[in-house]
Amino acid sequence: MAEEKVIDETIQGNSLTLKNKKDNKRKLYIESYGCAMNFSDSEIVASILSEEGFNTTKVLEDADLVLVNTCSIREKAELTIRKRLEKFNAVKRTKPHLKVGVLGCMAERLKSQFLEEEKIVDMVVGPDAYKDLPNLIKEVDEGRNAINVILSKEETYGDVAPVRLNTNGISAYVSITRGCDNMCTFCVVPFTRGRERSREPQSILEEVNDLWNRGYKEITLLGQNVDSYLWYGGGLKKDFNQATEMQKATAVNFANLLEMTAIAQPKMRIRFSTSNPQDLTLDVVKTMAKYDNICKHIHLPVQSGSDRILKAMNRLHTREEYFTLIDNIRQIIPDCAISQDMIAGFPTETEEDHKDTLSLLEYVKYDFGYMYSYSERPGTMAARKLEDDVPEADKKRRLAEIIALQRQHSGYRLQQRLGKIDEVLIEGESKRSTEHWMGRNSQNAVVVFPKEEGSQVGEFVQVKIEDCTTGTLLGSIVKK
Repeated sequence: MAEEKVIDETIQGNSLTLKNKKDNKRKLYIESYGCAMNFSDSEIVASILSEEGFNTTKVLEDADLVLVNTCSIREKAELTIRKRLEKFNAVKRTKPHLKVGVLGCMAERLKSQFLEEEKIVDMVVGPDAYKDLPNLIKEVDEGRNAINVILSKEETYGDVAPVRLNTNGISAYVSITRGCDNMCTFCVVPFTRGRERSREPQSILEEVNDLWNRGYKEITLLGQNVDSYLWYGGGLKKDFNQATEMQKATAVNFANLLEMTAIAQPKMRIRFSTSNPQDLTLDVVKTMAKYDNICKHIHLPVQSGSDRILKAMNRLHTREEYFTLIDNIRQIIPDCAISQDMIAGFPTETEEDHKDTLSLLEYVKYDFGYMYSYSERPGTMAARKLEDDVPEADKKRRLAEIIALQRQHSGYRLQQRLGKIDEVLIEGESKRSTEHWMGRNSQNAVVVFPKEEGSQVGEFVQVKIEDCTTGTLLGSIVKK
């Protein structure tokens, strides 16, 4: 997506640990911020470094190398990361051999600041340069600063088997594309992650099969914009028009990949994120309808309900086209959950534009959403071309109105499930009570229900939905 990526606030700043190799002598402490793509990248980094003699540690003070995988989406994320870098440098004063590196999107954006001006890190590594880490670490070990932020046209990390870090052992992300070609004016991703390229389908299926063999029950196919997945033998998506006739005839698009994955592991649940309205084809929706193991939930960011603002954002669809897509999804999969991303207070947004957003929300009645007020990201087209002219007070009020309406719709969608029997994958104990399990249904709603004898984590159970709170379904297991 050249979308605002979905940020899971509960896992921000998590440090990763994996099984230690007994011959590894050095310790790596790695912290991740931002979207699922970053957490997936950290797994790739840890697996590369585990071959280089590094075991992971959760104790910062024990580390020989500290890496922080960064995010440039919102100002808040950058401020948090700066605070962490100050903390790492304080530790460094007592442990001079400790090296600190910045990975990911912020690395790409602030490379010279970090290394030369502020001298707060030893190493800066962009999202496409993780395979170069062994060389970069060597440089740093010899006392030189190291940098590689070259954006690649080829790198997909298809040949690196990511180690799974801190997962629940049940759900895993599988990365299928990198980069983004959608130049949404508010988004920094095309500049920090480069042009769009897709990963070879066979390597994706091998990873999915391997996860199933290791006991995983659910995967999420992951990309900045999954719908534009296109494999025709390698290369950038934008160069597809120069492909040979044979390449075009045997190309694999997202609908094909989704079907291949569903057939390869019929008992595994398959999710995907994120979709883009202009790229989501009805073939994808029909494939979802055809296979029971593909979850009935589409995250379909819209960002605004106003045609004028959509144009200013360089979103390549109109309000009417979005409504047509929603109508088609509902017709093909009546119980499909749809979620949104929305930005309040984009430059030049008027009260009229804001009303258009509220009426769009009313039309769709999303199951849930991720809502933000606009904050200018340096380097984006909006920052270069548009003045951030909506007063802060207006942004806050509009955002509050959007959130209030979304809460109402989320409640309405949950109530629609009352009386139904949903298949739920048990993910763990409920936060509130050890007597209850929590898991998700196909629509990605959280379901909480009393533990039954013999039920366990990682199992699919049939749950009768009996009640709901504002954000959770409540029910009980139905005996088969």
